[in-house]
Amino acid sequence: MVMNRSSAIPILALSLLLGGGAAAGAAGAARPVDLATVMRQAREQAHEVAAAQARREAAGARASEAKAYRLPQLRLQEIYARTDSPAEAFAFQLNQERFSFADFVTGNPNDPDPLTTWITRFELEVPIWTGGELTKRARQAGLAAAAAADSAAWTADQAAVNAAAAYVQLAQVREQVALLERARETVAAHVEIARAYGEQGMLVRSELLRAEVELARMDDLLAEARGYGRVAEANLAFRLNDPPGSAYELAPLPAPADLAAGREEWLAAAGGRRDLEAARTLLAAGELEAEALKGGLLPRIGLVARHDLVDDSLFGTHGDSTTIMAVASVDLVDLFRFGKRRSAIAAARADAEAGREDVARFEAGVRLEVAQAYELARVALERRATAVQALAAAEEAVRILEERFRAGVVKTIDLLDAVTARREAEMRELVARADAHLAAVQLAVKAGRAPESVLSESQNPTIAEGGVQ
Repeated sequence: MVMNRSSAIPILALSLLLGGGAAAGAAGAARPVDLATVMRQAREQAHEVAAAQARREAAGARASEAKAYRLPQLRLQEIYARTDSPAEAFAFQLNQERFSFADFVTGNPNDPDPLTTWITRFELEVPIWTGGELTKRARQAGLAAAAAADSAAWTADQAAVNAAAAYVQLAQVREQVALLERARETVAAHVEIARAYGEQGMLVRSELLRAEVELARMDDLLAEARGYGRVAEANLAFRLNDPPGSAYELAPLPAPADLAAGREEWLAAAGGRRDLEAARTLLAAGELEAEALKGGLLPRIGLVARHDLVDDSLFGTHGDSTTIMAVASVDLVDLFRFGKRRSAIAAARADAEAGREDVARFEAGVRLEVAQAYELARVALERRATAVQALAAAEEAVRILEERFRAGVVKTIDLLDAVTARREAEMRELVARADAHLAAVQLAVKAGRAPESVLSESQNPTIAEGGVQ
């Protein structure tokens, strides 16, 4: 992490807002975590993962609902009627099984008394053929559920990557703080030596003042880094959905592992990326839309069975009857509404063609992402190797100049410049090491692999057990 003065004020202000609880929680015991642990916890507890799982369950429920429309539908109705319509009164009296021929001939059938009728109706409807529309809709819902499952898996991978980035950032900042603390101790020791030399007249005052300015600058950098640390710890708690103020105990970042495969192997794996699979599945669902709409133009055939209990009182059973009907129907509105359904079918086909082009572009984009991520990961490893060499040279330079400074043959300014160069080399190595870890994780997830798969066995024991693919 590279810090500058212009960003120090907003970062420290944010640390007070996000990390206010962290300061209170620092007094408690810090929870030991490693990179594999935070990635696993993010998969299980992150808000976005919970939301994706809920959407997956909703899509599964809709798929079950769509399939249920193909099952027999059983309905129960209670019907009340009071009428003096001659035809209806006559029919209801027959259905109640209370018709009397003697009453019929002695009365006036054209002007009957009002008749009260209660009908308890059990009706069973069985769809036999719907032109394929129900089948297509059920398949669409099933594909949408499969796409939601892939999207949920991709969201979990993203949550793990975000948690890994937060972990690496916190580990980097803490190691940066440790480096600055050691550098400050070194500069403070040199200031004391310079002060002693100055008192003996062996050193001009300007060199002592230069050393004191460097010490003040180290104090400033150290305060800034500690502010970044509070923000980074709050960010990790947010990614893990832990309570605000949670404290963590982290191990230093190890040396990054080499890439386990070549460029072509990573590209080959990208075809199975879960978000790409979700896009393909949704495309398949969209391609069924035109066929489903065509089903609305075809006849529908069904079977209806009905049993009525008819009486002049609620839930009465004086009369009963059973009816079985085979029904065939055609929606004439769809057939003759000036091509509206046909226009919808044409639009669905055009949407499907556009979806195919989008998915093809998505596939090409995924390959480009993997190629870029692979190059970034390689460059990060090379930069880290270069930084290690530079750090070794800087440390040797400081060792030599410290010996010459104690012998009184090197100026304080020269030694401070060497110490500064060493500190900058340490920072470059730390940043390069963190970048290499993050680049490897990003490469894995962009290639469709679990981000945990690039961790070394010491970082993730489940790799040795075959737990991450």
